[in-house]
Amino acid sequence: MTKQISPSAPAALPANGHGSGSVKTAPKVGFVSLGCPKALVDSERIISKLRAQGYAIAPDYAGADVVVVNTCGFLNSAKQESLDAIGEAMAANGRVIVTGCLGVEEGRIREAHPGVLAVTGPHQYEQVVKAVHDAVPPLHDPFVDLVPPEGLRLTPRHYAYLKISEGCNNRCSFCIIPSLRGDLASRPANQVMAEAEKLVKAGVKELLVISQDTSAYGLDIKYAESQWKGLPLKAKFLDLSRALGELGVWVRMHYVYPYPHVDDVIELMAEGKILPYLDIPFQHAAPNVLRAMKRPGAQGTTLERIKAWRAVCPDLAIRSTFIVGFPGESEDDFKHLLDWMGEARINRAGCFKYETVPGAAANELPGQVPEEVKEERWHRFMAAQQGISEEVLATRVGRTIPVLVDEVDEDGAVGRSQWDAPEIDGSVFVDGADGVKVGDIIQVKITAADEYDLWGEV
Repeated sequence: MTKQISPSAPAALPANGHGSGSVKTAPKVGFVSLGCPKALVDSERIISKLRAQGYAIAPDYAGADVVVVNTCGFLNSAKQESLDAIGEAMAANGRVIVTGCLGVEEGRIREAHPGVLAVTGPHQYEQVVKAVHDAVPPLHDPFVDLVPPEGLRLTPRHYAYLKISEGCNNRCSFCIIPSLRGDLASRPANQVMAEAEKLVKAGVKELLVISQDTSAYGLDIKYAESQWKGLPLKAKFLDLSRALGELGVWVRMHYVYPYPHVDDVIELMAEGKILPYLDIPFQHAAPNVLRAMKRPGAQGTTLERIKAWRAVCPDLAIRSTFIVGFPGESEDDFKHLLDWMGEARINRAGCFKYETVPGAAANELPGQVPEEVKEERWHRFMAAQQGISEEVLATRVGRTIPVLVDEVDEDGAVGRSQWDAPEIDGSVFVDGADGVKVGDIIQVKITAADEYDLWGEV
């Protein structure tokens, strides 16, 4: 998914930085951000640094002195999208800096687009800023208060992504994230909380917690304690969840592996401290396929764990992603997955057809599945999940639920329930939303549902 969003910025600064003398035009940087929310956070950090140094953010290619393209490099399709975006920026502007996950393949980028000014890898903020400096020097003595305390963001004002760690210690056979972003590197808990508090003070109503493996948070630093509000706070999934739950906003957990200690966090959901929502990348359910994928966690007990979670928190929504057509996946394996889905009642699910990724161990596995079989299984999976989603959403009709408003127009409002993350899940369409503003949390009585969305009235 492509994002090209530019925060508002002044076009000029005083030459001497003190409000007098001749006025120089602030150098303008265009920004294109591709890929996952983790990459979006990287983009926000780069933009915040540049704005602090006096750069303006251009809303289009034509007005930019240089364009930064933050790329995705996980799947071949994502790599091609990134190369296309670089090509578009080169054609429209001609002065392009490339960063992000595809940046580790500098040779491939320069072969396709030899004119790019610089190429850096993922979360290399300082290198990107230096490349911008080289291309367009900053103004002398810029105002440091051009950037608000919470930094600049590419999301709407009422929600924000909160990245708690980089990298991953898992070695799933289909994944190259560790080679792109390194091993797990957790942020101290007090740093995470300080950022979260700044976001809330700036008006954020929903914090979306992200990392590559959220439930492994703190493992690499041995769950080190840091001081927060005069008390020790461990860098541990449960402790951080409890602290975030005290901020008085929606807290949504993404990319959580079903380790046993996740059980304790479900109790916080039942108490209303954090949202009853878990994004868990199960990827498959058949034991043979999971072994070939080298997936972490006690997958054999996952169904029992899900049942136990829902006994504690009946409103729990689980979203996940799955891969069909993985090497060695038999028809029996695929049917096992469909049966598992029917029993697990996953609320929201995305599905990908397996594709080879250069550098991934799975490329060498035997039993590669033909493309036409992948396609057929993908359609069967999506049809099965659509039926499950429709049945689950039908149970919401008649309930009155909180809805966070994302859009308002003459027809009403569009928002999300506690069971829906932005851009990847469903929506709630609301009638009778007079006086409602974007970012409001309103009570909505649900009157209808389909396979993916809800309808209701204030």
